[in-house]
Amino acid sequence: MPSVPPPKRHPYNQWSPDARALDLVGDKWTLLIIRDLASGPRRFVELQRVLPGISTEQLRSRLNRMVADGLLTRQRYREVPPRVDYDLTERARAVLPVVGALATWGYEWAWSPPRAGEAIDIGAILRSAAGIVLPVRSASGVLELEVTQRGRPERQYAISVTRGRMTLTERSASDADARVSGSERAWIDAFSPNGSRAGLTVVGDERLADTVLSACGSVDASASAASSAVA
Repeated sequence: MPSVPPPKRHPYNQWSPDARALDLVGDKWTLLIIRDLASGPRRFVELQRVLPGISTEQLRSRLNRMVADGLLTRQRYREVPPRVDYDLTERARAVLPVVGALATWGYEWAWSPPRAGEAIDIGAILRSAAGIVLPVRSASGVLELEVTQRGRPERQYAISVTRGRMTLTERSASDADARVSGSERAWIDAFSPNGSRAGLTVVGDERLADTVLSACGSVDASASAASSAVA
């Protein structure tokens, strides 16, 4: 059994496993920080970029607490300017299936097209899927996803699938078995309720691409076309 982290400042004060879990990850931002470190270590400023709603002081306080709770490691490098990386511990990585389950629940019960003023980051959707177990346990391979944004550098992601489990890194993948690319608008259309993948380009193993995108919440292109035809 892993060592018990220090008590929270505002614990639930109940001897039950779910209350103890919420003592660690129930605070605002904690699960999203775990989600955004699922693809690898990040610097403080990078976490600020992917969490636009958090203040500098909130982020600093939350990271310090998560380090104390054994959820994160803090690595300092002797560079100019100084560099500090945050990464998930084994304790935090074990929470990723919970993040994936929460995302699945969100698609079913809380999802809608983007709201006015809501920050859009396709990477956040992909990172939340890191803990999802694919329904096809035999699925395996590497899928590269590319998001092009007007006036900004394109963003690339690599999802590696092994025995139905996905891991995500934010990089290009020269060894990819399939590639999916499109504009940010096309990705929004694909992930929106009753959306369509018509704006995305798929090259390579289409079955792998369909399996992963469906697990991430993207509407199946053929199903969408069929329902449109019926309507």
